[in-house]
Amino acid sequence: MQNLKGKVALVTGSARRIGAVTVRALHQVGATVVVHYQKSSDAAEKLATELNAIRGDSCYLIQAELTDIKHLPAMITQIINEAGRLDILINNASSFYPTPMGEISENDWDNLMGSNLKAPLFLSQAASTELIKNKGCIINMVDIHGMRPLKNHTVYSAAKAGLFMLTQSLAQELGPAVRVNGIAPGAILWPETNISNKEQQDILEKTCLKKTGKPEDIAKAILFLACDAEYITGHIIPVDGGRLLNQ
Repeated sequence: MQNLKGKVALVTGSARRIGAVTVRALHQVGATVVVHYQKSSDAAEKLATELNAIRGDSCYLIQAELTDIKHLPAMITQIINEAGRLDILINNASSFYPTPMGEISENDWDNLMGSNLKAPLFLSQAASTELIKNKGCIINMVDIHGMRPLKNHTVYSAAKAGLFMLTQSLAQELGPAVRVNGIAPGAILWPETNISNKEQQDILEKTCLKKTGKPEDIAKAILFLACDAEYITGHIIPVDGGRLLNQ
């Protein structure tokens, strides 16, 4: 039976969407959760109120711009002071938007590389001492497009490919005390940027199961890695309905 009672999990970018579903799943099996957000304060406060009503003092909030790395050690210290410890780090926060060739700017590079690669590295580094002490784990939200490129998303795909390798590198660097794995979602939630019905259908036609997945599918994979995968490290699990087979 999955049980994280007594454990503390930080999920970045978790006020909404897949992050919020993941927080609820971790909380349901007993974890104390830390909801990180940058701008979604209303959603974060609503989520914390919901979870603390179920179990008092079981959900904490922290606001931060994760690419401003000089503040990350203090952020980890704040979490330990408030929640008592840190056992699980889930690097979920991510920027995603197209960068067609000929239109890529340095700001695009800094934004997409910063949120998808720089922040997970430096946050993992800031948390590493506490995670080593508690024999914890890190779970990175990679993407199937870190393995197969997505047209018009050159910078994003490169950033997620970097996160793929970072996951393996951190597993090597932080073992044996800390396990480091990743999840590579496929078509789970459609982007909040415009995507046509035809584009959606084209994607699903390349997916063996011919349907979108649910955020709960990602949360279940994360629970497996956090609770039941004691001899798994350095791996990325695709949760993609077979999309990688038909790129």
